[in-house]
Parts: sequence; C-alpha cells; structure tokens
Amino acid sequence: MSKHFDNIVIGAGSFGAWTALSLRRRGREVVLIEAHAPGHNRSSSGGESRVIRMGYGPNDIYSRWSKRALELWLELFARTGRPLFYRTGVLWLARDPEPYVSASLAAFDGLEIPHEVLSRQQLARRYGQVELDEVTTWGLLELESGVLMARRAVQTVVEQAVREGVEYICDEVLPLEPLAAAAEPSDPTVSRPIAQRADLEQVVTRSGRTVKVASNGAVVFACGPWLAKVFPALLGNRIFNSRQEVFFFGTPPGDSRFAPPALPTWMDLASEAYGLPELEGRGLKAAIDRHGPAFDPDTGDRLPTREGVEQARRYLARRFPALKEAPLVESRVCQYENTSNGDLLLDRHPAFQNVWLAGGGSGHGFKHGPSVGEYLVSCILDDASPEPRFSLESKKVVQRRAIF
Repeated sequence: MSKHFDNIVIGAGSFGAWTALSLRRRGREVVLIEAHAPGHNRSSSGGESRVIRMGYGPNDIYSRWSKRALELWLELFARTGRPLFYRTGVLWLARDPEPYVSASLAAFDGLEIPHEVLSRQQLARRYGQVELDEVTTWGLLELESGVLMARRAVQTVVEQAVREGVEYICDEVLPLEPLAAAAEPSDPTVSRPIAQRADLEQVVTRSGRTVKVASNGAVVFACGPWLAKVFPALLGNRIFNSRQEVFFFGTPPGDSRFAPPALPTWMDLASEAYGLPELEGRGLKAAIDRHGPAFDPDTGDRLPTREGVEQARRYLARRFPALKEAPLVESRVCQYENTSNGDLLLDRHPAFQNVWLAGGGSGHGFKHGPSVGEYLVSCILDDASPEPRFSLESKKVVQRRAIF
C-alpha cells in the first residue's frame, strides 16, 4: 500500500508535531509518523513538565523564539480548551558578575519581555523559603514565563494537527541504509550543490506501508534522540545523547511555600541546577543541569542512581532547608540530545535535496517547538535564508556547551 504526500514528518515530538501542523496550515498534504506515541516515556518530549523561559544570555535568537513560541502555545491551549501552561514566573539566581544573566537582562529590555530585577535583600524578603548562599547577590524574574505540561501539550499539538487534516501513522520508519550511507558525503559537513543531491522518494514502515513524497515535497526527520541512529554516518559523532536524572520531592502537608505563587520556577547557574515549584500535586521538581554519561534511548536503564538521588538531596538541603528530609515521591531518567554547543540542528541533509534534519534540542528545545515549525516551513516553502548557527556545518565532534 502506498500514498503520496506533499510532506512527510517523522517523529511526533515537539519539533515534529509543530512542523506538521505548520505545514498543514500552509495548505500542504502532510503525514506525521511516530514509532511509539506522542509524548511517550522514552522521548525527549515526554515527562510531565518543561520550563519555558526567555533568558538565553547573549543568544537572543532563542529569547525571540521563546517569546513567539509562548504566544503559539497559549493560542493552541485557548483553541483546544486545555490550560497546559502555568505562569509561575522564572527566577534566575545570579552572582555578581553574572554575564549570562546580565546579557539576558539586556535582551529583555530590547524585546520588551516583562521582568523584575531583585536585590539580595528583595530576594530574601520575597522568597524566605530559599536559602541564599554567599554567591547569590541578585535575581532576575521573568514575570510571564513558566511551565508547559509537556506530555499532554505535545499530545494536544498532534490531536489538533489531525483535526486540521494531518494524517497520523503510529509505525516505525525502517532505516534508510544502504541508501543514506551511499548518499552521505565523505565529509558530512560539506553540502553538495543542490543539483547534485539525490531525492528521497519514499519511506517504508515496519508494518509494510510505503509512504511516498511528492516530487516537490520534503521529508523532515525530527527523531529526537534517535536522529543519530537514523543517520549514523552523518550524525553519529555530532549528536550526543546524555543520561539525565530528574527528581520530585514531597512538600509538607498544608505548606504553600513551595507552590505558585509563593515559589517560581528557578534557574541556578552557579549550582548547575534548576527546579519547578509543586504543580498538580506532583511535588517540587529539582534537577542538576549537567550533562550525564552517554545514553541509548532504546536500551538505557531508566532507574535513577543512588549518586544522583544523593546529589539532588544535597542541593535541596542547601537551597531549601525546610525540605532537607523531604521524601522522594517520583523520579525520571530521560535524555538530552546534545549538539556540540547546545544550538539546535535545523538544516537540509547534505546529500538529499528534499530531506531536512530537525533536532539537537540539547535539553532546552521543547519550548521552541512552535518556532521550529515556523522556521522549517519558511525554509521548505519560502526558500528563506537559513540561520547559520542551526547548520550542520556548525556542529562539531567535541562538546563545548555554550547554550544554557
């Protein structure tokens, strides 16, 4: 069985789902193919919650994208009647000097992002439940940022896409080898001229479906941590999947200090940590934002380590003394899909004229799904000038993280 589509999108996470919806809203016949289910528990878009914040230091392209993405997320939630965003605010705990946060502050002024600058004394008065260590001297509060309920949010995008005419297939796309291996250049960062590139005409699924793309169409691979497995020769040493542990701690009964509005989401660069206030009775979320060991999304062990739990507990006891003995009520092992510096990968495949790669979320990508969709549609349909920092050529084989 085969069918032609204007566009094929593979992967129904935040990037893929929003790209499919954006293409459909431009009148394209689109099929969205997902091997498991939107927001499944091995995906980068799974889990209960993701931060959406505007602070990106000197990388104001992401601040602009976050601002636009939040508009589109809220529009979707209003249209579907699903309130899947909590405006908790996002508080950056800062040192002096703190170049990354200071650069974010400058970007906020230019982009008209509502915010407050808080002195140490103001932080202490407003957030008495937070222990301010000796290096914390000020704070930057994003007033309109907060938390997306990730799993349900991406499921909502897919459901809306289907309502608007996207065809959805739950099936696994078979590997493209040997076609892809034969087509990939010896230096994967060097693109062939478009006239010399091949066209990918179809994909085949494990159940035997043949899904064909129209002659002027495009295929978008938005496979999250599986992207390097789909194109191992091209991305095997340029996409780095890391194991990340996240913990939820129970708060005392009747104690509202650890839920909004008393406590915002917070970012703690000096401690390489972040956290979310208690939402929907799930407990206070805390995580160390440091890249873990290499991780396979198919076979990796998803039980937390004792060392990870102890590290999170030490941080919690230092930053929130009242939660020193808080029970661990939930834990999660997920993965970051990192590029060399944390920039997204949004580029044409160097050997295929009609194949686009969308990945490299690097732990901060989920929020940007709506902006990614708009960007890819502008490249695919409008031949917009690409952003150099999203190019494959800019992705190196040694990690030096610059985007937080």
